[in-house]
Amino acid sequence: MERVAVIPPGRDGGSSPSSRANYRMEKYFLYILFSNSLNHYYVGISSNPQKRLQYHNSQNKGWTKRGRPWQLIFQKEFESKSIAMFWESWIKKQKNRTIIEKIIDNSFSW
Repeated sequence: MERVAVIPPGRDGGSSPSSRANYRMEKYFLYILFSNSLNHYYVGISSNPQKRLQYHNSQNKGWTKRGRPWQLIFQKEFESKSIAMFWESWIKKQKNRTIIEKIIDNSFSW
């Protein structure tokens, strides 16, 4: 069975391809959290980093519960979720604190 995505009309109420494209292009953020208690950075993506920070600081399950309270120390906006996911994955694969610190200090070349 073929799956079909249903895309609602754009904000202007139109159903043109350009209004549908604008609807799908939700901004996503790469964010970096820091835990003083663990002296550890956490890298993630979200369309709402502040809400995600609240989640990390309030949930009683998962890896991040150990480092509470987390502080949001960096966020960078990307045009799409896929681009944000690419950079999140790349940073995590590096396993390199120096790269994360260069990103935070804005001395990293995107």
